[in-house]
Amino acid sequence: MTLIMQLYVFILAGFVGFLVIGKVPPLLHTPLMSATNAISGISLVGAIVAAGGQYGKVSTILGFIAVVAAATNVVAGFLITDRMLGMFKHPAKADGKKGGAH
Repeated sequence: MTLIMQLYVFILAGFVGFLVIGKVPPLLHTPLMSATNAISGISLVGAIVAAGGQYGKVSTILGFIAVVAAATNVVAGFLITDRMLGMFKHPAKADGKKGGAH
């Protein structure tokens, strides 16, 4: 695949991702974020293959950038999902105490 085609796919993927995420209602953010964490894990594996595949310097540099971006996305996604799910926990159960009268 030529460099122009790789750049074309990269720009197109970024544009489509921006449009898809922009149209998601706030109610679906948590379940969608959990699903995208799994997808980001797959993209992380692909980025590692691209970075270490000995396809050339450009591929290695772009692969490294993709590894950093995908790893950041996976970690941040899990942290944000955990925080959002923590907002739904009952305060007494969140402290490890049994719930009682309020």
